[in-house]
Amino acid sequence: MNSLRPKRLGHMVLMVRDIQKSARFYTDVLGLKVSDWIGDQMVFLRAGSDHHDLALAQLPKDSPDFDDLPRYSRPGLEHFSYLIDSYEEMERSVKVLQEHGVEIVRGIGRHGPGNNLFLVFKDPDGNNVEVYFDMTQIGERDAHEPQVWERTIESFDQYRFERFVVPPPPHLVAQKSAQAAAETAAPSNAATDPAPADPSEKS
Repeated sequence: MNSLRPKRLGHMVLMVRDIQKSARFYTDVLGLKVSDWIGDQMVFLRAGSDHHDLALAQLPKDSPDFDDLPRYSRPGLEHFSYLIDSYEEMERSVKVLQEHGVEIVRGIGRHGPGNNLFLVFKDPDGNNVEVYFDMTQIGERDAHEPQVWERTIESFDQYRFERFVVPPPPHLVAQKSAQAAAETAAPSNAATDPAPADPSEKS
C-alpha cells in the first residue's frame, strides 16, 4: 500500500482568545518573528526560513467555547515543540520564562525515547509549548529497530526530576516513590546505571 512521505513537522495553527496578547507571547517570549498578518484576525509566525511554522487565528468573542481551555484528560493536542541549540540555551530559557511570569509545566528533563532534553510551559490560552534539544537522529539509511520502553520514571525523565525547575506532577512523584520502594525491596533488580551525562557538562 502506498503512503505519504513526510519529512518533518510543517506548521501548527492555534485558535486564540486574544491575538495581540498571543502574538506578543510568541514573539517576546518564544522569540518567533512575524511574517504576515491577515487584518487583525490571523498572524503568521516563523522560527526558521519557512514563511510560518505557527499561525494564530482570533477566536470570535461570542464563541460559546471561548473560555474552554485545553484539558489533557480528553483527545486533542498535548504539546508542540521548538528545537533549541544547547543545554545552556535551555537553562537560559528557564530564566526568560520566569522573567515573563510564564507558567512552567515540566522540565528540565531528558526523555528515554528520543533521549532529548525538554522544557514545557503554558501559552496565554493554556496550550503546552515545549523547547527541546539533543534528540536522537535517525537517518534514512540508518539501521534502527523500534523498541518498546517500559513505562517508568526513567522513560519519562532519565534525571528522575533532579533538574526540574518546578515540582513534578504528583502522579509521577507517586510512581517514582513506588519504584524506589520496589528497588529497596529487591536491590538485585535495581537499575544501577546513572542517567547519561549531558553533552554540555564539563568533566
